[in-house]
Amino acid sequence: MRRCFTVVCAAICALFAGCRSAGSTENLEPVSGFETEKYMGLWYEVARFPHWFERDLHNVTAVYKLEENGTVSVENSGFKPVGKRSVTKGVAFQPEKGIGLLKVSFFRPFYGEYRIIFLEKDYSAAIVTSSSKDYLWILSRTPELPEAKKVQYLDYIRRWGFPLEKLQWMNWQKQP
Repeated sequence: MRRCFTVVCAAICALFAGCRSAGSTENLEPVSGFETEKYMGLWYEVARFPHWFERDLHNVTAVYKLEENGTVSVENSGFKPVGKRSVTKGVAFQPEKGIGLLKVSFFRPFYGEYRIIFLEKDYSAAIVTSSSKDYLWILSRTPELPEAKKVQYLDYIRRWGFPLEKLQWMNWQKQP
């Protein structure tokens, strides 16, 4: 039984190691002076790197809510091409107060990094990654960004070494 557990743990570690193919983001510091309360609420996904867990989804949003126990509830939702809403719920915690880094889990007990590497001073837009350059999102409090902001964010993303050709811009559609 113990050998089986060891083999399963080794397989999981190998799987997660393989997910880090694009390089580490450890040299990209999360924002400092981060105020968790200001980050809470509704965010619209403006652009993202494609991943299986968001395949074919559009009109993707994330809602963050600070719970009484200090954790953050996370609800990601989007629409499939047939119009059916897909919802995923998770939980997050902030390992260090004042730093834009959360540990998020949608599949407990496994947690991943949610690293906020850019945040507008008024908390109107953010650029988020993980521990790997395989993951990137541009989030906004509105479904659209001004063109000048898009250009600015693309410049940041390019300088940070992310593969811009992977970035997919969302086309927000009205839902019934």
